[in-house]
Amino acid sequence: MNAPFVDIHCHLLPGIDDGAADWETTLGMARMAVADGIETVIVTPHQLGNFACNHGDDIRTRTHELQQVLAQHDIPLQVLAGGDVRIEAHLAEHLVSGEVMSLADQRRHVLLELPHELYFPLEGLLADLAREGMTGILSHPERNQGLLHDSGLLPGLVDAGCLMQITAGSLMGTFGKQSQRLAEWMLAEGLVHFVATDAHGTRSRRPLLRRAFDRVAELTDSQTAADLTAHHPACVACGESVPAGRLRRPHPSGWRRLFAKSKAA
Repeated sequence: MNAPFVDIHCHLLPGIDDGAADWETTLGMARMAVADGIETVIVTPHQLGNFACNHGDDIRTRTHELQQVLAQHDIPLQVLAGGDVRIEAHLAEHLVSGEVMSLADQRRHVLLELPHELYFPLEGLLADLAREGMTGILSHPERNQGLLHDSGLLPGLVDAGCLMQITAGSLMGTFGKQSQRLAEWMLAEGLVHFVATDAHGTRSRRPLLRRAFDRVAELTDSQTAADLTAHHPACVACGESVPAGRLRRPHPSGWRRLFAKSKAA
């Protein structure tokens, strides 16, 4: 039996950012996640940037309230507090103070968001985080315009200790062919540590991981798919370390099929 999914990137809290707008949407997303096999969600409202108003204590309070509401509606989903953090100056200091959220509030892993339209070097920030005992997880690098233009930057980031989270929908082509190809290339190169939903609603960008799991298993193997959707995310939820660096490469047969299809397209 497959291990239950753990989603480390989901905009499930109602009315706090551009994710769920209200409780009806939040409950619909929660039911959808449970039906898809997700057992735990780290809620990650945007912080800093355009969402500087979202403070750590408020996110913690809202997450506790959400857990109570889920119990009242008999929805068996565990929720943990976190943040989708826009990269800004003095970020490490804000994380240490607790004003900015680490994932599952464990002070171990931080979900880092670049501006979508550009890339800038992260090595200094990664070193700052490491000095505080924390590790950066770059959210949806396959959707960043700078990295789409220069994917050769990604191996160096991973070698520097950055963990990578791709979006489930990217593997299904939801964000376009370019993002799909980059996500698949990252898998081929062993540069992916997590697959997460980055869900925002029930109609589009939904909290679903099963199809992405199946796609990763098709291209690699079932163990890799379980690592990226269940085992590694569960370590984050518990504040445990996740294997850094490049992961073992998947079986080559899936990639031969993939690239044969790419050439035929």
